[in-house]
Amino acid sequence: MKRIAHVIVDVPTMQTDQPFSYLIPDHLASLVDVGIRVEVPFGNGNRHIQGFVVAIEEHQDGVDDNQLKPLIDVLDLAPVLNDELLLLAQDMAKTTYSFKITCLQTMLPSVMRSTYNKYLVVKEAIPEIIDEEVFLGLARRDWEEIKNSPYLAELHKLRQNGQIDIQYEVTTKNKIKTMSVVSSNKSPSEFIEIKQNLRKNAHQKHRLVDFFIEHTVGEFTIKELVDIHDLSRQVIREAVDLGWLIQREEEVYRDPYKHKSFKPDQALILNDEQQSALDKVSASMDERVSDVFLLEGITGSGKTEVYLQAIAKAVEKGETAIMLVPEISLTPQTVERFKRRFGDKVAVLHSGLSQGEKYDEWRKIERKEAQVVVGARSAVFAPLENIGLIIIDEEHETSYKQDESPRYHARDLAIWRGDYHKCPVLLGSATPSLESRARAQKDVYKLLKLTKRASENAILPTVEVVDMRQEMMEGTGGSFSRTLMSGIENRLEKKEQIVLLLNRRGYSSFIMCRDCGYVLPCPNCDISLTLHMDTKTMKCHYCGHEEAIPNKCPVCDSRKIRYYGTGTQKVEEELQDLLPQARILRMDVDTTRKKGSHERLLEKFGTHDADILLGTQMIAKGLDFPNVTLVGVLNADTALNLPDFRASERTFQLLTQVSGRAGRGDKQGEVVIQTFNPKNYAIVLATSQDYDKFYQHEMQLRHRGNYPPYYFTVQLVVSHEEEVVAAKKMYEIVVLLKDYLSNKAIILGPTPKSVARVNKRYYYQTVLKYRFEPRLEEALQKILQDSQVDIRKGLRVSIDTEPQHFI
Repeated sequence: MKRIAHVIVDVPTMQTDQPFSYLIPDHLASLVDVGIRVEVPFGNGNRHIQGFVVAIEEHQDGVDDNQLKPLIDVLDLAPVLNDELLLLAQDMAKTTYSFKITCLQTMLPSVMRSTYNKYLVVKEAIPEIIDEEVFLGLARRDWEEIKNSPYLAELHKLRQNGQIDIQYEVTTKNKIKTMSVVSSNKSPSEFIEIKQNLRKNAHQKHRLVDFFIEHTVGEFTIKELVDIHDLSRQVIREAVDLGWLIQREEEVYRDPYKHKSFKPDQALILNDEQQSALDKVSASMDERVSDVFLLEGITGSGKTEVYLQAIAKAVEKGETAIMLVPEISLTPQTVERFKRRFGDKVAVLHSGLSQGEKYDEWRKIERKEAQVVVGARSAVFAPLENIGLIIIDEEHETSYKQDESPRYHARDLAIWRGDYHKCPVLLGSATPSLESRARAQKDVYKLLKLTKRASENAILPTVEVVDMRQEMMEGTGGSFSRTLMSGIENRLEKKEQIVLLLNRRGYSSFIMCRDCGYVLPCPNCDISLTLHMDTKTMKCHYCGHEEAIPNKCPVCDSRKIRYYGTGTQKVEEELQDLLPQARILRMDVDTTRKKGSHERLLEKFGTHDADILLGTQMIAKGLDFPNVTLVGVLNADTALNLPDFRASERTFQLLTQVSGRAGRGDKQGEVVIQTFNPKNYAIVLATSQDYDKFYQHEMQLRHRGNYPPYYFTVQLVVSHEEEVVAAKKMYEIVVLLKDYLSNKAIILGPTPKSVARVNKRYYYQTVLKYRFEPRLEEALQKILQDSQVDIRKGLRVSIDTEPQHFI
């Protein structure tokens, strides 16, 4: 009996959540399963595209076979998505206002997302000149090679006449890495006989035969035979050709940590607070209840050890676990702690790995060779079964929210998976997001608290706030106050280490002409270019545009071009001038671009090959260096003045986190915070790490302003290369929304975004604030469906529920 596959297809220009039905041909009958990727013909031109099989049904009586197109091919040997992830994709599409195909593809490593090659194919006789000039006498040509041909108009007519056609081919990039291994195909006595017949000067063959007389059992890699046993590749090839050896390809994993050895460690003894938290999570695991816990623990309170012991409990029970950490703080230290505790049971997924390494780590999980997955946001999709615990560390981090479609928050998906597996979800942070803390306040989440540092000798650092207005009045120029400079010099004398935070990379914020006030802008975006002295260029941090540093003003020809503001490069230079004896490491996006550079820099700092670690917010979290006794925040106001209602919350979180890097060992830590707003409540409360007071104060402000967690928010953004087109579309969307919303909903906008133009596109936004709007989902779904038509006109429309950024 024939079967029909229901397939969600990937049509770039017109997405739909409606599955299409295809006949499963006999030769693929045993290969097609739910959750597998397939190649299908689509549309009038039968172009080949990728799809996911979401259901299979038996052939219905009365259905004409000729009405259904057959599947072309299967792209996987086994399903790449299980029933749980297919269900999750369905829910994601609904809650994130995206298309199901986008959700399905997001769940897989990017190397498994197929691409399409486009070809022009000759169907019937074509004019000789086209055959010679375009097709070069071939039956088909790659579109990329001929798309700029002067004969495009003729080609268009030939296609309309059916003489040529467009053909699409699906190509997959998920290549498996293999290694050549050989084994003996002769007995020792046969090899002795072979040796007797060899020429005396055939030294390599003698060596090979001697080796296999001794090693008749087992397989050996060709690399091993060449590098260790001094055999040549040529003699091994000849031995295989002569039938002395058998060669085969063995699949191997690309292991990003193969060069590192992890010394196993033991669980630490927990203090009363840690043990109490662990007991509550364990009880939930034993009872198979999908509780959500919020573990609020001050920096250095030992949250990671609680995570490790809770995961160990899941592993002992034969269950699996997911541990999510923010991308920015997925430090080698985090990976090392998990590898030391769980060894080869750990798979790691994050952006620092190569595409091949990610694919192999994913396959380890899918083959049930890993029980514990440690990774950034997308690791929430790890194809684990029988999950016993999901942990999200630093749950307040904005990197858990994806910026492009599907705009999911890993926390929401973790809770969904927790419900599915009937297992607890543990959210941890020293500074929880206000939304999570409010849910804990209402007993939606269960609150667990750690109020003291895990190490008996470790105490919270002393914090001093320096008023930079006063410093300027007293004539202390530069980036360093006298207090901070004195602290740095003191630590250098004691051979202790220092961490300095400046949340701005580059050399300076911008350059300006002192005669006419001209600031060098990005030609593609409404923002000034940032000076980078290492490459001697001006760069745009939005679109990547680069140009040379001007030596005179392009408007008035004045040579009075000056640098304003400061960045990590400039501070590094200034610091080196002030303290030539200090060994300084700079850590920002520019110095950590190369693979492994993040790890190398931290390793260098950990072995005290540097005295000062200077960096952006990537150094604020997850680092544990006992010899760091001074933390300096060069400008606490960087995030404070941004036009975002979460600006104070982010400032408090960042200052609390970076302060927590000091005094984690036995030595007393000190923190110096430089600011032009010393009385600001976020800065004052961060000095004492008083989260409760900050929470109460901030919640009052949010209540007055009708902001989350008291209101839900949705951000709609429209972009186009022409400003008037983007603005018009945004106004049309607002008019549509008013028909669906009650008068209790608050509509902010439409208005240009803070940075109105990025990469030659204009951006307009509208923000909705609401509590209960029964018809909002219907309105947003309509906007999503209508946006498919708009894409063809060059318009892009995005819908972001609970956005983390408004700039």
